Amino acid sequence: MSAPERIPPRGVTTADLLTRGELTVRGRIREASNAVLLCDVSYEGREASCVYKPVAGERPLWDFPDGTLAQREVAAYEVSEATGWGLVPTTVLRDGPYGRGMCQLWIEPPDDEPGGGHDADGDDSDEGIGGGAGLLALVDAEEPGEGWKAVGLAEVGEGRTALLVHADDERLRRLAVLDAVINNADRKGGHLLPTSGGRLYGIDHGVTFNAENKLRTLLWGWAGEKLTPEAVEALERLRDALEGPLGVRLGELITEAELDATRARVAGLLASGRHPEPSGDWPAIPWPPV
Repeated sequence: MSAPERIPPRGVTTADLLTRGELTVRGRIREASNAVLLCDVSYEGREASCVYKPVAGERPLWDFPDGTLAQREVAAYEVSEATGWGLVPTTVLRDGPYGRGMCQLWIEPPDDEPGGGHDADGDDSDEGIGGGAGLLALVDAEEPGEGWKAVGLAEVGEGRTALLVHADDERLRRLAVLDAVINNADRKGGHLLPTSGGRLYGIDHGVTFNAENKLRTLLWGWAGEKLTPEAVEALERLRDALEGPLGVRLGELITEAELDATRARVAGLLASGRHPEPSGDWPAIPWPPV
């Protein structure tokens, strides 16, 4: 999802713009399960496009408290910032035309994002997974090609199966670590936003931070592998931040039990030194995967 941000004057941060700016609704993103509104936002000469998700438009979920998805989106942004990786677009809580909700900077996709398949192993029958151009694919092979990581077999219709793979990409690997920390229950292909500048963002973090293990993702390719030194350093920063201002901030957004569980997940990752593996207690891959 995304539209271009206009050049800002000095002194107005993106957070200022999203928090204090005037929101003008342009339309609704209809494929979303909850109310998601595309807006323009302007403040003191700065303008941008953003996504506004009012709490009033959230559908109740059996395993998350009602009216908390917007707060979880903001909490995911706060944790991402604390790692130093900047994997989530700037996200704030604010009042808007339809009440309190989440407001997130809209990210523009690359102009050359392909609409077809991705060549993961040289087989012309490869099929791309929606979103995350060049990062996810289904391939007719038993093993991933060079530069790819296997996730698992998937049914693709007419009794045929294909191997689901994702790129062996350091940006995805960072996102896999973030998802493990925030306990992301819905990391789909459409939630990956690469940019023309080479950055990668993850979006749609409403179903995160549950106190129970809910990790469900397409990024299992590193399961059981050792964490990179960079990831260990980021987790150590996060561990310390959770005992300070970040912990206070998250305490305003998620429950005490969920905050304790977040601390425990960080501690567990540091103790094991490895990427988590599917627990078997919960479906490991979201459906549909896009």
